[in-house]
Amino acid sequence: MLIAKKLTIGLLAACLVQTAMAEDRPLWEIGVGAAALSFPAYRGSDETNNFLMPVPHFTYNGDFFKADRHGIRGSLFDSDRVDLTVSLALSPPAPSDDIKARAGMPDLDATFEIGPQLDLTLWRSANRARFVKLLLPLRAAVTLESSPESIGWVFHPKLNMDITDLPGMPGWNLGTLAGPIWGDKRQHAYYYSVAPRHATALRPAYEAASGYAGMQYLVALSKRFPKFWVGSFIRYDNLSGSTFEDSPLVRKKDYFAAGVAITWVLGESSTRVQVND
Repeated sequence: MLIAKKLTIGLLAACLVQTAMAEDRPLWEIGVGAAALSFPAYRGSDETNNFLMPVPHFTYNGDFFKADRHGIRGSLFDSDRVDLTVSLALSPPAPSDDIKARAGMPDLDATFEIGPQLDLTLWRSANRARFVKLLLPLRAAVTLESSPESIGWVFHPKLNMDITDLPGMPGWNLGTLAGPIWGDKRQHAYYYSVAPRHATALRPAYEAASGYAGMQYLVALSKRFPKFWVGSFIRYDNLSGSTFEDSPLVRKKDYFAAGVAITWVLGESSTRVQVND
């Protein structure tokens, strides 16, 4: 559940808020850019990672497969108010040698998550430039290694509000996300349990339980120019009340993460499609 680190892969999807009205767009678009990111080593860590890294820019507006500001997904059902999609997420590895709280413990492998997501449109303006949605993703997680291991489930319902063309800021778009996180025992154990053989005087043995995993809030601002895009985000996490808040691996119960990115569009499809978010 390295939600913070997912921003290294999904920054553009998390921040990108394009015009929500029906419009003519290329079937696909590719580009490249750079992002500066600052976030904890994992949710609850008191160590901060700062990165300057290349990021891809990729959008695809197919009938089934889509890659856009909502992430990479497959659309199973699409109506005026209800969408059912396949939700995907990736997390990079986190070597324990680089994290003092986890010194001597197994590394955290890269993970892959997949599952259904139900999107409910609660309100939108007549021109579709502003909307409020309830996003309901449920994903199974596995480690990415030679012998993949199932590490449970994550449920992260979110209230999503998007506002395009902010008053007094033409072309700038605002996106917000807020919601609780839940995980099962395997998910929490992977990140927060301490086996007796890894216990020390400062890190007692601990067995994580399933349940509530804290709250997460995100605000993103972005603007698309003809040949490039800029975006930024700030996110606040609070682990107070989580079932694993007493884990010795939880060193900080609330924190901010932030990032900025710029990408250049290098090419696009000559095929145009109508997109209605």
